[in-house]
Amino acid sequence: MQHLNHKQLLSVRKALGKRIRSLRTKKGWFKQCLFADACRLNRSFFGEVERGQCNLSLATINRIARTLKTTIADLFEGIA
Repeated sequence: MQHLNHKQLLSVRKALGKRIRSLRTKKGWFKQCLFADACRLNRSFFGEVERGQCNLSLATINRIARTLKTTIADLFEGIA
C-alpha cells in the first residue's frame, strides 16, 4: 500500500468535500446547515468538510454517509 504525500492528501480532502456537497444537493439537502444538524456536526465544521479544509475521522465520514443514505465506499469512489 502506497502512502500519500501532503499534496495528495489535500487533493483527496478537496475531492471528498466536493463529492459530499454534490451528493447532499442531489439528495435534496439544499441547506448546508440543516444537513450538518442532521449529521449532528457543527455547522462551521461541516463547511470546512465541504471545502476540504479538515481531516475527518472514520466516525464522521460514517455519519455523513448514513445521513446521505449511501456507503463510505460510494463517497470515495474514484477519489482515492
